[in-house]
Amino acid sequence: MSSATPGRQTEMDSTQIYREEIFTDRKLGTIRKLIPVTADGADDATRAVVYSGQAQVMTPMGALPISFDLEASTLAAAIAKFGAAAEAAVQQTMRELQELRREQASSLVIADAGGTSLPNPADLLGRGRTRR
Repeated sequence: MSSATPGRQTEMDSTQIYREEIFTDRKLGTIRKLIPVTADGADDATRAVVYSGQAQVMTPMGALPISFDLEASTLAAAIAKFGAAAEAAVQQTMRELQELRREQASSLVIADAGGTSLPNPADLLGRGRTRR
């Protein structure tokens, strides 16, 4: 990455470093536990541990990964909240997919039913047929 790219951060923020632990039941999904650490790798007790969940939904196009935050302060609490949070995240994702489908459908260009032909590309560029 170039550091000259406008609007793009190319250096890690040493005050926002986390160590990651992953837990899974090998059926429903995974829970990521992000433990705050200092730049030297020591636990940072001044920041809270962050939990997030991950699950997959099978679609006709294949597996769709879903990630969501888990408002919990312990692994046990994150496990207890996983099911409801996963369901809410799947529902939200489905709403977003439906909205994307609606947007795509409304952007389709439908040919005129009168049977008119498409314009000559040369006419659009100002070349081609002689104007009278």
